[in-house]
This record gives sequence, structure tokens and C-alpha cells, in this order.
Amino acid sequence: MAATPEAKVKKKIRDILNEYGVYHVMPATHGYGSSGVPDILVCASGKFVGIECKANGGKPTELQKKNLADIVKANGYSFLVDETSYGVFKMVFGELVTSTVPYPPTIYDLCRDQNQQTAQQDA
Repeated sequence: MAATPEAKVKKKIRDILNEYGVYHVMPATHGYGSSGVPDILVCASGKFVGIECKANGGKPTELQKKNLADIVKANGYSFLVDETSYGVFKMVFGELVTSTVPYPPTIYDLCRDQNQQTAQQDA
């Protein structure tokens, strides 16, 4: 069975997390799990991170957006990534977990389509 485009994004992000040697888990959200939980949960250098992976222009659901925002409200960090943002994710995540400078909790939206739409709306 071939991997779905989103599964490929998740694997690449997990590979990057493994390079940093950080704890990460992919929670089961079907059955007894909670819907809307980010695809990958990370604890790195005492920082909690939620990562939602998308592919082919996929958009997060309202529940996924709420969960990403709830992580930020709890002083954690959230990432929304797609197949176009591996390099940026690696750079931003690396800075976040290795820096001694405290970064304000935020949602890092690294998806190409999302950023293009925002730029068009601002124009």
C-alpha cells in the first residue's frame, strides 16, 4: 500500500524530529482518542509542541485550529506544516529548541497555500 501524501509529510517531519533527538509521539485519535489533536506531539528542551501536518493544500479543521490555539494558550508552540515547508520547519524548530532566548508561544503556519492567501488578502 502506498503512503498517502499526508503520511509522507508526517514521516519527513518525524525524520527531522529524530535528527534533533527529541521525544515525539503520534497520538491515536480514532476510537477512544480525542478528535482534533495535532498529528505529532513533541516535548523538546522543556517545551511542548503540537504539529499538524497537511498535504496538497489541505486545510486544518476548525477543531484542529482550536487545539493548536489551546496549546498556545497553555504556553506551548504549534506548527502547521505541509510538503513545502520542511526546510523552514527544521530551521524554526531548531531555533526554538536550542535557543536560550524565550520565544513567545505562537502558531507557526508554514503552509505555502495559507501564506499565499494571507498575502493576497493583505494586498
